Amino acid sequence: MTDAYLDSPPPTAEQQAVVEQPWDARVLVTAGAGAGKTHMLVRRLDALCGHEDPDEALEAAEILVLTFSRAAARELRERIARHGEQARRVRAQTFDAWAYGVLVQAYPDREWGAASFDERIQAAAGAIEKGALESGDTVPPAHVVIDEVQDLLGGRRELVEALLDRYQDSCGFTVVGDAAQSVYGFQIEDLAERADETGRFFEWLRCSYPDDLVELHLTENFRAVTPEARVALAYGPRLQQVSDTDEAAAFYEGLRDLLLDPANGMGDLADQFTLDGLRNLSDTCAILTRDNRQALVVSDLLHEHGVEHRLRRPLEERPVPYWVAELLRRTEATGVGEDRFRSLLAEIPLPYEPNSTALWTVLRRATRSAGRNVLDLDRLRRLVADDRFPDEAADPETARIVVSTVHRAKGLEFDRVIVLTPPTVAELRRQHKDELDLPAEARALYVAMTRVRQDLYHAQSPELPILKRSGGRKSGRRYVGGWRSYDRFGIVAEAGDVCRDHPPGHETDAVATQAYLVERVGPGHAVVLRKCHDLPMGELQSPPYALVHDGREIGEVSERFREELFQVQKVNRTWDPWWPDEIHGMCVDTLETVTGSTAAGANAGLGDRGVWIAPRITGIGRYRRADNDEEQRA
Repeated sequence: MTDAYLDSPPPTAEQQAVVEQPWDARVLVTAGAGAGKTHMLVRRLDALCGHEDPDEALEAAEILVLTFSRAAARELRERIARHGEQARRVRAQTFDAWAYGVLVQAYPDREWGAASFDERIQAAAGAIEKGALESGDTVPPAHVVIDEVQDLLGGRRELVEALLDRYQDSCGFTVVGDAAQSVYGFQIEDLAERADETGRFFEWLRCSYPDDLVELHLTENFRAVTPEARVALAYGPRLQQVSDTDEAAAFYEGLRDLLLDPANGMGDLADQFTLDGLRNLSDTCAILTRDNRQALVVSDLLHEHGVEHRLRRPLEERPVPYWVAELLRRTEATGVGEDRFRSLLAEIPLPYEPNSTALWTVLRRATRSAGRNVLDLDRLRRLVADDRFPDEAADPETARIVVSTVHRAKGLEFDRVIVLTPPTVAELRRQHKDELDLPAEARALYVAMTRVRQDLYHAQSPELPILKRSGGRKSGRRYVGGWRSYDRFGIVAEAGDVCRDHPPGHETDAVATQAYLVERVGPGHAVVLRKCHDLPMGELQSPPYALVHDGREIGEVSERFREELFQVQKVNRTWDPWWPDEIHGMCVDTLETVTGSTAAGANAGLGDRGVWIAPRITGIGRYRRADNDEEQRA
């Protein structure tokens, strides 16, 4: 038999110590940046499934693997497929995807699609406490594997604690984390509460399993292959314990000094030399930013200069690939066999070569299709409508250049990393005053500098617009403002800005518009929001806006967008809102499959499944006059 691990290094003694733990062991692994934890986890899963004693071997269905992001889950699944010998059927899932499955099993008659991420996580924890995993055809886990446990905060932490508490007498676990890479504390607004949450899960484990917990460490780095890529590694052990503000400030400034070595400087991202270098890259590259505002501006800059890239989405956004809508619309059958599935998929224009075998397997399992060799298309449509489309079938990540906040890049690695020049501690204190979390800032900078395999650079941040939120609320729509309270220069796009109630082009030719989207529209393409007329759609709404691509309408804005544009433009109670002629600067994030009423689809000539393709947009839109593309303001 061929050794599946021939193209990977042998496990170190530290890794092998984790791999060899029995299935019922309670294992906490501290793994530094680039310590080969994914490689170790695949071997660990193989060992759990392929133990030489049949009584000690676990079935794939008895192992629950949870990760924070789709990218991390995909990487683990790909490693399992490439190297796993006994663990090929083990699934890696995101917390949200797994929680959703738990809720559908526990409460099948409830509508969970409209619930927020936090609501689903909280409800799933309650369902587990009531025994949801012991009903129907689900199998309570015999072993739980969780990556990045340093970021188990709030609801996610309570979900995992409920799971391990429920099965403490029958379930082992392998949890992997590094306190030096804990960067998601910002999700908890209160600084005192955030400080309490940091490291809380580690403490819970040690208190809950005082005699059983096995603590192991992975200390060797396999990622960084150059001295430049290794400059920050020495800070890892020191950042695991930092909580004192002055100590954190010293660590932050020390890391910043290492990053800003003049030899690693790239100057301005807008320099022609830098842009040409990015265009000609053959390796993977990440441009990492401190916050989402910087990421949006960098992405806009690259789009303006024709540099292909991808802007990483928030972890909770899970668009369904557009080929699903095309697949469902190209046949009226209720189910298809594997050969027909392959032929339908082959007819759909895609920018990559899909793995039809893997997709067939994933979709059949997710839909629980009754026939052995049939994919139930009605159930597939239901997965999309319920926001339960499997992460394994999402579009692959193919972009060489990624623009991302540091937080969204955690757990990933790249050949080259460009970090935007971080502010000094003094600048951070001026900007954030009482809300500054210096230990978190130090850990985030450490994470940014340890994503790299080869070349680490720093570059000046582009000039940033003033972004505010409507109504002064933290949940309000972000807009481009100015120093005057009534300044309104633009609005930031969000995932739900394109209407899903009707197919694009439903008033003209929806069928032709669907074909146009598939054949002519792609990620990064510029779009304009054009005002259709001056009449607001409701008392608290703006007029409608059409989504225009190369002069052709490809959709319209959603009711939510119209309401939030009204909130942005309604400066105060006595202010009379004005509406921009056009909004420029936005682009297509992706094409996605969406579901609506069967009547809307049928009336538009798209069949009776109520499914179609719609664009998702991103970017910072700027108000413009329709006649001469000049800036438009009050």
